[in-house]
Amino acid sequence: MGEFEEIYRTYAAAVFRYSLKCVGRRDVAEDIVSDVFLALHRNLSAVDTSQLPGWLFAVARNRAVDHWRREQVEQRYLETLPPAQTTWEPSLESWLRETKALKPVHRACLILRYVHGMDRGDIARRLGVTENRVKGSLQYGLTLLRQELEKTPR
Repeated sequence: MGEFEEIYRTYAAAVFRYSLKCVGRRDVAEDIVSDVFLALHRNLSAVDTSQLPGWLFAVARNRAVDHWRREQVEQRYLETLPPAQTTWEPSLESWLRETKALKPVHRACLILRYVHGMDRGDIARRLGVTENRVKGSLQYGLTLLRQELEKTPR
């Protein structure tokens, strides 16, 4: 673990700056850095340490490309929606408030993120919790909502 920690201390800031430059959003850049070092941790024995900086930046670049591809897919989907569906925020908020599947922390994080458009840092400050807690609550809240939707007859 000492080798990994040393690599993290040496390269994390540079990978973050590179990721931020690629995607232009701090929250996405933080996620990319997390993904890069998680991939490194999983593959540390297979990575040639003489090629390490290039490997880290290549993984960061690939994650940034993945981000932009997802953005394009989401944008194409939004363009296919009929105009009447573009104002769904109030019904989303009421659905999030009324669903029994969510705990209060998940409900608050989801409403602040998807109804009010706040980023994880703003949500963390607003709720008085850590950004990691917000990230986990958003992910688990979305999982709960997916499960709830799967139960709903169509």
